[in-house]
Amino acid sequence: MNAKVKDVMTGEVVAVRRDASFKEMAARLREYRVSAFPVIDENRRVIGVVSEADLLAKEALAGEHVGIPAAITGILHHKEYQKAEGLTAGDLMTHPAVTVKREDSIEHAARLMYTLQVKRLPVVDAGGYLVGIVSRSDLLTVFDRTDEEIHAEIVNDVILREFLVDPAVFMVSVADGVVTIKGNPETADLGQDLVNRIRHVQGVVAVDDKLAYPPSERSVAGLYF
Repeated sequence: MNAKVKDVMTGEVVAVRRDASFKEMAARLREYRVSAFPVIDENRRVIGVVSEADLLAKEALAGEHVGIPAAITGILHHKEYQKAEGLTAGDLMTHPAVTVKREDSIEHAARLMYTLQVKRLPVVDAGGYLVGIVSRSDLLTVFDRTDEEIHAEIVNDVILREFLVDPAVFMVSVADGVVTIKGNPETADLGQDLVNRIRHVQGVVAVDDKLAYPPSERSVAGLYF
């Protein structure tokens, strides 16, 4: 099973329009206990994201900057000050918004969140219309699978059906999401491909590769040169 964003996303989304005021946004953040929400246009297309950090920046940077040492204010980007003077979601939002689609993989969404250091991503359809939102905690639900479920998928779906190999060739065990695999793959390439595929099984935390690899085809060929 290759988990997709659609499998873990939340369909009920708290969003605001471009003209939403600072006070409205602050109130909605408190009311719904979220740290950010998408900004949408009149057609529900996602045009940006406003986070609690954006609102905090306005409070911290707007005005006279009383109490902030000059050395610090001097290194703050001028654009941040301009943004802090904003009054609406359109002024304060980060844009263009980084989004994911329903069919995107969990890995892709996790990679974006990690790289951009964001806590959630709007989910859009092919036309850019808002259809949901996915958070860090949503992505982590893929690790809720039991060891038995993971083991069954690796043996029956991956080894037998995908790789067309007799599962008896390998010994597979799973403990707390960590997969240990032993055995003698027919080729080094087969073993490496199998281990790489297992790493992408939903719920797998890590793979302890204890396969007894035969010499790779490349290394064997190299003996004749």
